[in-house]
Amino acid sequence: MEEGDEGREQNKRDEEEEEEEEEEVSEIGKVPDDVLIEILVRGGIGEWEQIACVNKHWANLLSSHCECFWQAALSYHYPLMAVPSLPLPWLGPIPLPNNSKTRFTALYITQRIFASHPHNLQLHHHFHEIVGHTYLFLKHQLQLFIMPPHSGILHGIIIDQFIACGKSRDIAHQLASRIWLAVLDNLDDNHHSFSMLKRLAHEGDVFLPFPYTRSLEVQWRVFEKLFTDFRDCFNQSDYYDMLACAKSRFQHIPSSWLGY
Repeated sequence: MEEGDEGREQNKRDEEEEEEEEEEVSEIGKVPDDVLIEILVRGGIGEWEQIACVNKHWANLLSSHCECFWQAALSYHYPLMAVPSLPLPWLGPIPLPNNSKTRFTALYITQRIFASHPHNLQLHHHFHEIVGHTYLFLKHQLQLFIMPPHSGILHGIIIDQFIACGKSRDIAHQLASRIWLAVLDNLDDNHHSFSMLKRLAHEGDVFLPFPYTRSLEVQWRVFEKLFTDFRDCFNQSDYYDMLACAKSRFQHIPSSWLGY
């Protein structure tokens, strides 16, 4: 058999395999949406992103526009939160969630935050959603490329949000610190995160009454991230500038931060 014939045969086999795969996907696509949603909802949450890549229809089901999927997800994973029962009117300065996907994401984030850092705060299960929305708000504001708000303003907004929802100043401060730490611990490993951390380190905290000053633990975590996770991003001048900033902020700094 000539090379040209072999090539045509190979192309034909490839086309047949593609047709078989398309037929399999189309067969799955014939499943009614309500049944498909039930199957997907019961699958692993971590697999949804990959599932959305199978075909356009599945991607649409998993998009924020498909309320039926996310309402089903809320009912299955967070049955107590399936019916919206947040304080009405929505209290505090952080915007009201506008779809079921955002509500689900907020609850999932809060679950992860409290799972990794157990707490003794007595919070009503409905308040967990407010914590998650506050996390999403802070993360979004910190990631703005153009004129992001001062970190002190963001911290004040978070404190006001929790106080408006009936929490004491102590609880508001604890929750705000927990959210700051969770956002910092889940930063993407890129230059924008490095620039944002440098900005937070230089901003520091102006003198404000409790609870409007960020906790020492949050301030420490900013420098810790810079000198560990993003250490290779520094040039020599920036490194010594940031080290001087850390020495002015803390009485003692770990030896692991030293040495360019």
